[in-house]
Amino acid sequence: MRRYVILSNRKRVIIALVHTVAFLLLAVYTGTLLVRPLHAGSPASGWIIAGVYVAVTTALLVLAAVSGNAIERIYFWLCTTSAGFGLARQILGDAGIPAAVYVRVAMLACAVAMGVVILREYRKPAS
Repeated sequence: MRRYVILSNRKRVIIALVHTVAFLLLAVYTGTLLVRPLHAGSPASGWIIAGVYVAVTTALLVLAAVSGNAIERIYFWLCTTSAGFGLARQILGDAGIPAAVYVRVAMLACAVAMGVVILREYRKPAS
């Protein structure tokens, strides 16, 4: 079995996979909403969401940097790319980066697939 640093047991993989599926569903839902670019007069909620994207993208960058093997690293890079495009969409708006919605959904769908691959490696042995 491969050496995983962050996704080191079945429980962690399941938790990560549940989060990824939840964020995939959220990305699909928010893809139907119109996002305007941030500017000085934007509502505080827009700035707060941008701040959340900065924090999430930074955390995922760190996780990708310390991850163990290639599969784990790819999983976290897919999640990081999705969060980065969410941040770009929040800052630039839909007109500034129209493909951001599709890239986010595609990256998270690929991350779910990678998470399933990782989870399969932790299958409980048959008794």
